[in-house]
Amino acid sequence: MMLKGLYVITDEFLIKDEELEEKVELAILGGAKIVQLRDKIFDYNKKFERAKRILKISKKYNTLLIINDDPILAKEVNADGVHLGKDEDYYFGFAREILRNKIVGVSCYGDLERAIKFQNLGADYVAFGSVFPTKTKKSDVLKTIEIFKWAKSLLKIPIVAIGGINYENAHILIKMGVDMIAVVSEVFSGDVYSNSKKLSSIFGRN
Repeated sequence: MMLKGLYVITDEFLIKDEELEEKVELAILGGAKIVQLRDKIFDYNKKFERAKRILKISKKYNTLLIINDDPILAKEVNADGVHLGKDEDYYFGFAREILRNKIVGVSCYGDLERAIKFQNLGADYVAFGSVFPTKTKKSDVLKTIEIFKWAKSLLKIPIVAIGGINYENAHILIKMGVDMIAVVSEVFSGDVYSNSKKLSSIFGRN
């Protein structure tokens, strides 16, 4: 499946555990192409159980499931891939080895050299952000969104924009060549289906 479109990331504080499947399914029905399970507070067994629950839905709709930070969990549940941040750099070679033909994505923040490095090491996509200020995750805001134009000219792999993205600003990023926009609260706060459909529609206009 092509790495392009709306990329939604779960949040255990925005989504109650008992509503996980319902919210993820609504996001997919609205147009999300990739779902990342990002669990920071649960133990491994609970993460495994939640991943299996989402996997059933992602398979049903031919949508990609990416696991945050944990290549072992991604392999054990047979997810479509893993996403690694800078604290997991030491995991990259291991993740690439055990996941073989699966997806391995990497956070690159505002660092183009890092993106080039991981592209050369075999990353399937790279993510830049936070693009705009966000309350979901504490991280530095990019100095300039021109980084996406530069990245598009230097990289051959898909590019993700993350952080503070909404309906009003997403089209700017897509016009700059961004392949995926990653969102959390912009979809999972409020009417999930409508939020997802609205953001997904931007890809069809550009």
